[in-house]
Amino acid sequence: MHAHLLEKPFIPQTLQPRSPKETLPTMYDLPSENQEESGLPDDFHYFQPQLLRETFQPPDYSSDQVYVASDLNLYYDVHKPHWYKRPDWFAAVGVPRLYEGQELRMSYVIWQEGVAPYVVVELLSESTEKEDLGQIVREINKPPTKWRVYEQILRVPYYIVFSRDEDKFRIFQLIGWRYHELEIPENRLWISEIKLGIGLWSGNYQKITHKWLRWYDEQNNWLPTTFEKQQKAEQRAERLATQLRVLGIEPEV
Repeated sequence: MHAHLLEKPFIPQTLQPRSPKETLPTMYDLPSENQEESGLPDDFHYFQPQLLRETFQPPDYSSDQVYVASDLNLYYDVHKPHWYKRPDWFAAVGVPRLYEGQELRMSYVIWQEGVAPYVVVELLSESTEKEDLGQIVREINKPPTKWRVYEQILRVPYYIVFSRDEDKFRIFQLIGWRYHELEIPENRLWISEIKLGIGLWSGNYQKITHKWLRWYDEQNNWLPTTFEKQQKAEQRAERLATQLRVLGIEPEV
């Protein structure tokens, strides 16, 4: 046999490898609704995440580089693309607020985003408490528990659980490969990496007086809600108008 017959023909490489966004399921391909639950369990599960969303303002990130969500499907395993968890609240930093900078998200798909949540909050209820606290064992051929997903798969740096019945919250920090519970003096904890603290605030939110989880700044001031910011702006404008009137100047309306 001639030597040239043993040689394979040279085929130039003209195609570049396709990106994961072309080859793997995206948020458009995966269900965005929880197939097993009809909705949120109560009003508290609506208002508490909303307060966390409004006050999560890490100073080193612009609002366009922070993504916050509640009760949103979080897909975490590219090998099991239909497995997901649905945190009561989570935040990721260093990712666009809008998907690819332009669209509202239908879900958070970790192999598309490339950034895991920095903090997850679960609101304890009687039916979910054991799973939220890692006190149940994974069943054979079933998805891993929330605790395992947050600790071992996504490796979320801070995991927080809050019991409104006891007005108590617990914080677990990822150290090495395991979560370690942190002490919370005076019901406040400073997270230096994002220059924010989280604590238990007793106050009125959405005309509801309760004890709430809320973020605070480096000066130990509770970070303002949208309504509080508006109130402050109106008070500033009124003070300025009063000062102008004292000077004999009628402010423009």
